Amino acid sequence: MRNIYQSKIESFYSAHKRMPSYSEMLPLFGLKSKNAIFKIVEKLVKAGLVAKDHLGRLVPTDSFGEVPMLGLVTAGLPASVEEELADTVSIDDMLIGKKDLTYMLEVDGDSMIDAHIEKGDMVLVERATVARDMQIVIAEVDGEFTMKYFRIKKSSSGEKAWLEPANKNYSPIYPEHSLNVIAVLKAVIRKY
Repeated sequence: MRNIYQSKIESFYSAHKRMPSYSEMLPLFGLKSKNAIFKIVEKLVKAGLVAKDHLGRLVPTDSFGEVPMLGLVTAGLPASVEEELADTVSIDDMLIGKKDLTYMLEVDGDSMIDAHIEKGDMVLVERATVARDMQIVIAEVDGEFTMKYFRIKKSSSGEKAWLEPANKNYSPIYPEHSLNVIAVLKAVIRKY
């Protein structure tokens, strides 16, 4: 079960991109005693939710930031569901295969709306120089960058590659000089 203190530390980490100091945990937890903070931190360390570095500062563990997995939800006809903690899921582990090659971009434009990618969405991409036919990629075409379906057709005279939008209001892009895959799409993130 998630601990209220763990949630507050994760929220702080998310907002500040660092772990809170012991002094910052006093108002964060609504406490006045550093001794109480010390005891809470020791319990979190013992549970493996946080760790300490060689200077005694808090650092996140592998389980830091995991989200509870509570079961299934029906997307068809309504059905009764019992909520139970089935497991936890690390969003990073689920979405990020190669952390050093992964980055996010914000979508601008509507050429991929039929692929359910809209302006304002965040896309998680992984650097790559090759892609399969119909993979969504970030590509450099004739010196400009765009996100589209990568298309490739092999024939006896060689290969022909182009980019295809997911919106009938846009035309395919056939390179005049260059077409280079920069990254492949791994996930689309949309906040509601």
